[in-house]
Amino acid sequence: MYDEIAAQAKTAVCELLKTAGLTAGNILVVGCSSSEISGHDIGSSSSVEIANAVFHAIYPVLKEKGIYLAAQCCEHLNRAIILEKEAALRDRLEIVNAVPRPKAGGSFATAAYTNFEHPVAVEQITAQAGLDIGGTLIGMHLARVAVPVRLSVRKIGEANVTAARTRPKFVGGERANYDETLR
Repeated sequence: MYDEIAAQAKTAVCELLKTAGLTAGNILVVGCSSSEISGHDIGSSSSVEIANAVFHAIYPVLKEKGIYLAAQCCEHLNRAIILEKEAALRDRLEIVNAVPRPKAGGSFATAAYTNFEHPVAVEQITAQAGLDIGGTLIGMHLARVAVPVRLSVRKIGEANVTAARTRPKFVGGERANYDETLR
C-alpha cells in the first residue's frame, strides 16, 4: 500500500513540475491529509506512515531541482507552513514558534519538520505551485493568479488530488502587449 501511495505522489509531483515550469528557488506548497489517503475523513485518522511515504516520494524530486517544499499544517496550527529556514530567511518571512505533531499540525507537516535540515514554521507564503491531497485548502498559500493543472493522478490512495500553478497577473487591458513566456 505505501509503495503505491509513494508512486502516485511522485507521479503527481513530476507532472506538476513539468506543467508549472518551476525553477530552482521556487516554492511548491503541499497540503496532505493522510486520513483522506487512507479513506477516512480529514483529520480523523492521521497516519505517520502514509505521510512519510508521500514525503519521501516527493521531497527528493524537489530537492534535486532546488525547489523548496512548503508543507501546510492542518487547521489546528492555522494552516501554518513548515519550510526550510534558508527559504524563510531569503523571503524575509516571519518565523513563528510551532512544532507540528500528527494530531496538531498533521502527519505530513510532521514528516517535513522531522526530515528538513533546518525546519521552521511561518504563517504564510506565496508559492508558485501547489498540490492539495485530500481537500486541505492550500489556496491561501499560492500567488494571486492560480491556474488549475490537470494531472493523470486524480487520487493518491483514496484522497482527491488538486494541483495548481501560478502566473503573473495580466495588467493593462486590450492594448497591452504581454510576454508569452510568462503564461
